[in-house]
Amino acid sequence: MAILPRIGVLIPAHNEGRSIALVLSEIPTGLAQEVVVVDNASTDDTAAAARAAGATVVTEPRPGYGQACLAGLAYYAAQPAGRTPEIIVFLDGDHSDFPEEMPALLAPLLSGAAELVIGSRALGERERGALLPQQRFGNWLASRLLRLRYGGTHTDLGPFRAVTAAALARIGMADTNYGWTVEMQVKAARLGLRVAEVPVRYRRRIGTSKISGTVRGTLGAGFKILWTIFKYW
Repeated sequence: MAILPRIGVLIPAHNEGRSIALVLSEIPTGLAQEVVVVDNASTDDTAAAARAAGATVVTEPRPGYGQACLAGLAYYAAQPAGRTPEIIVFLDGDHSDFPEEMPALLAPLLSGAAELVIGSRALGERERGALLPQQRFGNWLASRLLRLRYGGTHTDLGPFRAVTAAALARIGMADTNYGWTVEMQVKAARLGLRVAEVPVRYRRRIGTSKISGTVRGTLGAGFKILWTIFKYW
């Protein structure tokens, strides 16, 4: 059996106490060296549930999806030599993704065909109601703008993704909230990194979305995504 590179799984989580243990239980056994859940200003038992399920918990009191991801990356970067991951998988904590599809997500990285892999909900199967109309339109518009500017086959800004640590270091992530996923894709395109998409399934999340579940969140996310694209245009 081939020896896998060191794989870290990073899960930003805000008030995911109802779902986080289920998400962690569905990550394929033995695939990840360490699973880090970033408790992002939660007011429920997210941290306790994640620890009980065997994850490392990092606390980030400053709210923001990107802020949580940056905190997780800082934790990984501070690990001793030989323990820092060579590949990082980003996964949501609301049970909307299918963690068991991680091997398919990792395959283009392990074969050397890609440096960044996006799990595309547009190419995969979606449970009815999993993506609201405003989400589908926003993903379509952003993906079309990315294809127009950079070419490629962008179809989604899905949060379920994997990237090599070397590529992530070159990208230099900085966004602290809604622009996180599109910033990664825009910068990867600008750098000429090898990017692939694989179809993934998507289901209705447990609980209410912090973004699409509110008008303010929807408008804020939409503005930030478009602003990020045109910022690097």
